[in-house]
Amino acid sequence: MRTTQKVIAVSLLALMSGCSLFSSKETKNQPAPLVEFKSTLAAHAAWKYALGSSGQAVFTPALVGNNLYAADAGGTLVKLDATSGKELWRVKTGSDLTAGVGSNGDVTVVGGAKGAILAFDANGKPLWKAQASSEVLSSPVVGTDVVVVRSVDNQITAYEAATGAKRWSVARTTPALTLRNAPGMTIAGPNVYVAQPGGKLLALALAGGLPRFEVVVGEPRGATELERVTDIAGAPVVYDKDVCAVSYQGRVACFDLATGVPRWNKPASSDVGVAVDQRFVFVADDQGGLAAYSRETGTNAWKTDKLAFRRLSTPVSYGRAVAVGDLQGYIHFLSREDGALIGRVATDGSPIQSVPVVAGANLIFQTQSGTVTAIAVE
Repeated sequence: MRTTQKVIAVSLLALMSGCSLFSSKETKNQPAPLVEFKSTLAAHAAWKYALGSSGQAVFTPALVGNNLYAADAGGTLVKLDATSGKELWRVKTGSDLTAGVGSNGDVTVVGGAKGAILAFDANGKPLWKAQASSEVLSSPVVGTDVVVVRSVDNQITAYEAATGAKRWSVARTTPALTLRNAPGMTIAGPNVYVAQPGGKLLALALAGGLPRFEVVVGEPRGATELERVTDIAGAPVVYDKDVCAVSYQGRVACFDLATGVPRWNKPASSDVGVAVDQRFVFVADDQGGLAAYSRETGTNAWKTDKLAFRRLSTPVSYGRAVAVGDLQGYIHFLSREDGALIGRVATDGSPIQSVPVVAGANLIFQTQSGTVTAIAVE
């Protein structure tokens, strides 16, 4: 959720499983003006592809090999060549969409209106349809033979990728108030790692849904329910033997991938996910600050506030830079080593909320208005 105004949404789902906090996408603080700097990184748009608006949802493209799968709120699903942006197929799913995209190349899955789960084959043909227990805002994740879906009532369900047959379902409790965001999931090895409301990170076995471990990223604190909201933001990131995540009004932390044993944690507050590379964990906080932490120790390497209140996206590490999108559709490149601004590219002027995708020599961003842009960095 963004920085200041919070609105409580009351609905049947709220009465059943807790209220959600909506963001007005406004802030009392004006975005920091764009500062002048000497660009030392050459970046330009390699290609652009026009989709429809994301509406109130957040859609992140899925990359499988050299194929990119992307969707919009109006129900369009496309497969693109990630190098050239060439359209390989484009289909109408027959439903408004609320989440996506998940794909393994053979099966591509999106979340539809009223909790519908829609799966398509490698040629874009409908494969199967299932029904979640409530609305789906988190992107489904697709493994070799399994699809995992999380609905807003915190029901986590696995389906056979080929047929849609239900494998297992796990229900977790939901706090009285949560962010209306899309806590993500990540499949790695035999497990799926699930971001949870209330600041917990849950690891489940793909084979049967049994818990491997559950750890606390951000512990609820404060006197009021609003102060105690500490949902994990974005998707957990797996790198080598670590899994890292960040929470709103909580902490950024890394854990042992197999056991959940804590490696380190530091105070942080973010409503988007982390980026992780060999040396650093990068966090864009809810005030527009961008910080780098040592992946080994959690020591703060640098922090910059030059993008304050610009409603930053999840960052991405790429070469000597870390890139992040903002509310005006700019993509900012900062030095991976010290956080200095080294490059900037404009897109279509609308907010970038999706997670950036690294596709070979390109970085791919999807804007809220629906422009999928590949940025080439020289």
